Amino acid sequence: MFAVYASAPHPDSPLDGLVVGERPDPEVPDGHVAVRVSAASINMHDVFTLRGVGIKPEQFPMILGMDAAGTLEDGSQVVVYPVISSPDWRGDETFDPKRTLLTEKLQGTFAEKVVVPRRNVVPLPEGLTPAQAAVMGTAWLTAYRMLFTRAGVRPGQTVLVQGASGGVATALIQLGKAAGLRMWVTGRNEEKRALAERLGAERTFSTGERLPERVDAVMDSVGEATWSHSLKSLKPGGVLVTCGATSGYGPKEDLARIFFQQMRVVGSTMGTRDEFVDLLDLVVSAGIKPEIGLELPMEKAADGFRAMLEGRTAGKIVLTL
Repeated sequence: MFAVYASAPHPDSPLDGLVVGERPDPEVPDGHVAVRVSAASINMHDVFTLRGVGIKPEQFPMILGMDAAGTLEDGSQVVVYPVISSPDWRGDETFDPKRTLLTEKLQGTFAEKVVVPRRNVVPLPEGLTPAQAAVMGTAWLTAYRMLFTRAGVRPGQTVLVQGASGGVATALIQLGKAAGLRMWVTGRNEEKRALAERLGAERTFSTGERLPERVDAVMDSVGEATWSHSLKSLKPGGVLVTCGATSGYGPKEDLARIFFQQMRVVGSTMGTRDEFVDLLDLVVSAGIKPEIGLELPMEKAADGFRAMLEGRTAGKIVLTL
């Protein structure tokens, strides 16, 4: 079958291992289903796989892709929930010590077919196209959990998003706006800030700019480069939710500020299947149109990866079949 895959790890030049070609048709074990892929989206995790991060050399070749929408053999349209938990796990899947994601152990979604456990498919809601649904599983689910589960923010409160144009950031802006939050956003340039405003940000600021007032919560996926600004931007008792560290893992902690002002620093990773279903319901009921910055045929996956690596993102990058 047609597939886009990583042939071998290339830590310094990830695209050297990217292959657009053929892979064997997958087997479908008991309790699993095959999804014929209509659309899938690129995540930074796919770049990590190309670099060999979180995957052993003997696991290559690995088909890339964590998210997808498609059809089952009976013709029903579905969306893939990408967190694979243990068969006997009960409760929040993100706390399962044996959980994994597509492309870590199971082959991914950048192919004609992907095979996943039956519980990892959710009906495609009316009102979402396959391309729109294909962005939900990683970036949008991460944003949903950050805002509503981990931060627990309420309508009317002010939330700062560090970074204006990536998949998680654009999802945070759109979800927060729909939920009645005052969304403030930082961006490196005028173009990225303009995108944030178009998506519903109330105010935008240059990276590191002093805010006119402190906020109730900060959503930070950048890490080291924005950490100090995130803490300084919080009200006493506020919450900083971190889901990643694209700029580095070594921020200065400023412990005195955290304990004197009774701030909370909270980690967040992906989301549960129930949260995924709730996210889809919210997107449809609120009439949200997920921001897709680039849509390409899967044969041109390399162009999508180059756009991500060069920072030419304005929402999610979607590949279609």
